[in-house]
Amino acid sequence: MIHPAAARAAMARALAAAELSGADDVPVGAVVLGPDGAVLASAGNRREADADPTAHAEMIAIRAAATRFGDGWRLTGCTLVVTLEPCAMCAGALVAARVSELVFGAWEPKTGAVGSVWDVVRDPRVTHRVTVRAGVMESECAAVLRDFFAHHRS
Repeated sequence: MIHPAAARAAMARALAAAELSGADDVPVGAVVLGPDGAVLASAGNRREADADPTAHAEMIAIRAAATRFGDGWRLTGCTLVVTLEPCAMCAGALVAARVSELVFGAWEPKTGAVGSVWDVVRDPRVTHRVTVRAGVMESECAAVLRDFFAHHRS
């Protein structure tokens, strides 16, 4: 498992990646680390900017990391760090890509699929289970989302 200090440093990178999100996209950032801790990919949400329902930060970062690591799709030994608890689609992608560890910041009580609504990545019925560390820099990650929605829903 990633060391707590390394998890915080990686989450700071994920927060910076959230700034890559499109202007109308929810600012979520994701970073994929290789087994050696090197950054393989980072991304922000682009669903609105790209008119693509799958353009979540996690999906974009997983796709990019898969081109740089492994056999083209397996991310065994890698860690995904994301500012918000993944949804069902992204949690499924973590399992499918064989990501070893997930680190996330803020909980998502409406659509979260890593403990809030579902727990896709640790379900005993799936072929691969992901180790999870939740709540890393939670208040900082939640603040970015609060600020975004305060300006977009007023």
